[in-house]
Amino acid sequence: MLQGSILQQLQAAHIQSTRPINFGVYYKNTLIALCHALEDHILETDDQPLVITAFQQGKWYLQEADRYADIAATSREVVIMAAADAGFVEHTTSQLSNVNVVGLQSDDPVAQEWHLIIVSPEYTAMVICQELSEADYGIGSLPNSDVERKFYGFWTFEPELVRETAELAIAHIQTYDPELAQKLTSNLQAISPVSKSFFDLEKVVTRVVDYLQAGQENLAISTKIEQQILDRNLVSNEIQAFLRMAQIMDLGDINNPMAATEVVALSETMAQILDLPAWQIKRLRLASLLHRIDPLQRAESVLSPQPKNYQEDAPNCPLTCPLVPGAQVLRTMPRLRAVAQIITHQTEWWNGTGEPAGLVGDEIPLESRILALVAEFQRQVNQLKSTGKTQEEIFTQALEECRTEQSTRFDPKLVDTLTLLVMGLQQGLDLPMMATKINRSIWLLDSRWDSSPRKQNSTVTN
Repeated sequence: MLQGSILQQLQAAHIQSTRPINFGVYYKNTLIALCHALEDHILETDDQPLVITAFQQGKWYLQEADRYADIAATSREVVIMAAADAGFVEHTTSQLSNVNVVGLQSDDPVAQEWHLIIVSPEYTAMVICQELSEADYGIGSLPNSDVERKFYGFWTFEPELVRETAELAIAHIQTYDPELAQKLTSNLQAISPVSKSFFDLEKVVTRVVDYLQAGQENLAISTKIEQQILDRNLVSNEIQAFLRMAQIMDLGDINNPMAATEVVALSETMAQILDLPAWQIKRLRLASLLHRIDPLQRAESVLSPQPKNYQEDAPNCPLTCPLVPGAQVLRTMPRLRAVAQIITHQTEWWNGTGEPAGLVGDEIPLESRILALVAEFQRQVNQLKSTGKTQEEIFTQALEECRTEQSTRFDPKLVDTLTLLVMGLQQGLDLPMMATKINRSIWLLDSRWDSSPRKQNSTVTN
C-alpha cells in the first residue's frame, strides 16, 4: 500500500478502530462493472451528488469521458483526478462548468489509485483501490493482458466511511487546487447525512450483480485456469454485494445493530449441537447474515398452498423448492438460491399457519426452522438488555418466550435444543461473535451448492 495514498490514509485511520477495514483483491473487469453499476444509480435519481474520481491516467478517463458528461448533468460537482495525458483536459466533458480536472504528478501515490466516491443526501457509495505493484504480483505473476490487472482495496455503501474518504480526497486536492478544495468542502457540508431509512438497496445491489455477470460474459478468456480464477473472483464480489446490503440494514437499526452477528453465532452453535455437516452450516451462516433483508419478508408466495404438492416436487429437499418473487434479489445468483429459500421460509410456522407457503412441520427446511427460532431468541434477548435483569435472567425469560410458541410456531425439538444451548450460556459458554470479513466472503460458499439438488433429511432427532 503506497505511503500517502488515500487508501493508505484510510487504512491507517481505522487500523486500531473497533471496525477495521477488510481489503480484498479485484480484477479490472470487476471494478469497471462495479463502478458502472454504482454510477448508473446516479443517472436514475435527482439527488445531485458530489462525485470524486481517480482514474490513474488520463487515457482511462478518456474512455469514460462521454459517460461522465451524463453523470455531470445529474451531479452538483464532479472531480476527476488522473496523471496528465494528451487530450485529458481538452475533452469537451472536462470543459463543463461543474466538472473539475485535477492533473496528478507522476510520483503522486494517488496516480496509482482507482477511486469512485459518491455522496448525496439519499445515496452514498464508493470504490477505492490501488493497482498492485510488481513486487505485489510476484515473480512470474505479472499480468499478460489488461483483464488480468489486479487492484487492492474495497467498496462500500456505508455513509460515514464514504464521507470520511471524500474528506481525505478533498484534502489531497488541496495540495493542487486550494480554491477547488474549498468549494468541494462547502458542497460536502451542504449535503445532509444519509437518513437511517437509506436508499433503494435492493435495486442497487441487483444492478451490481447484473453488471458483474454481464461484464464476465463479455470477456475473451484465453485459458480455462484464467476463467476459473475470474469466475471465483466474480462470485466473491457478488456475495459482497449482498453482504453489504445486509450490513447497511443492520447499521440502520440503532436498537439492534448486532442482530446478524449474534444470530450467526447462535445458529452455528445450534447446527453444531445437531451435528449438521460443514457445508450445511456454511449455508446456514450465510442465510443468518442475510436474514433481515427486508424485501424478502414482504413477498407473496408462488408455491402451491398444498403441502402435498410441495412434497411431491421435492420430498425432504428444500433446495428445489420454488422461490417467492421477493427473493429475486438473491436468486439472480444461482449459488444463493438455496440461501434465498432458507430466508423466505423462516416465516413458516410448525403448525402450518405461517407464510408464504403454509408448510407444516418437517416440510419446512431445517435451516429455516433454526433461523426462525434463533432470530426470535436474539430479538427477545436484545429487548431485555435494557430491563436491568441479570444475564441469566435475560436468557431464561427469552427462552420462556420462545417456549410459549413451541409446537405452534417453532419446531418443538429445536426448542429443546435451544434449551441446551441456553443452559450452556448460563454456565459460561461464550459464543464466537466474529464480524464477517466481507472482502473474503468466498469461503462462505461450498462446491455442493451449485451441484444437482440432493435429497437430505430435514428432521431433527435427539
